[in-house]
Amino acid sequence: MILVGTSGWQYRDWRDRFYTGLPQRRWLEHYAERFGTVEVNNAFYRLPERDVFAAWRARTPDDFCVAVKMSRYLTHVKRLREPAEPVARFLDRATALGDRLGPVLVQLPPNLPADVAALAEVLARFPAGVRVAVEPRHPSWWTAETRRVLERYGAALCWADRRGRPVTPLWRTADFGYLRLHEGRAEPRPRYGRAALRSWLDRIGTTYPGAEPVFVYFNNDPGGAAIVDAGALAALARRRDVPVSRTP
Repeated sequence: MILVGTSGWQYRDWRDRFYTGLPQRRWLEHYAERFGTVEVNNAFYRLPERDVFAAWRARTPDDFCVAVKMSRYLTHVKRLREPAEPVARFLDRATALGDRLGPVLVQLPPNLPADVAALAEVLARFPAGVRVAVEPRHPSWWTAETRRVLERYGAALCWADRRGRPVTPLWRTADFGYLRLHEGRAEPRPRYGRAALRSWLDRIGTTYPGAEPVFVYFNNDPGGAAIVDAGALAALARRRDVPVSRTP
């Protein structure tokens, strides 16, 4: 099962392309009627209060799923050190989503070299029922030791794409997958071409051949590219008889 959405829903240049005539206070409801999942990025910059997460739950359908990006306080300020309080505070707020809570994305700074022991300490702080995806961005992380730690804690390596090509190893380390598509090469930029989308479907199908959920988020928001590309990927998946969440 592929759950496909975008990295956020509040973009100014989507106003006339996707939210025509709607006041901004109704954008989430409009989005959630057309997509089955979203990745919340603003929690990375400023962690919302618990009542904000609870309001998102109340405003979305029962089958909607919200992936949440971990606060930068843990990843970029503390640089994975002393994770107990940041993880506890994050979970205290984000769990107000209840059954809407999807994976937690832990995105590491590009200048943070591998510290597998620190990552293990972070992952140990998450309860078993919370899915965690990790997006390292320094090449020193691509080692067998990193892979073993992710597997030990059931955390997914976040696959990432830039300009139509993988920028991470294509490891399977958990019983779910997580893919972020940052920037395509097609016109108008930063759209993804059909060949690139088909290649990603091939990789997903090879690595997750069963019913495992694979969360796919388009982060190429300029000009509404993410909305168009998410719909295109879903259409290609349906032609292959691959179950996929709703898209416009």
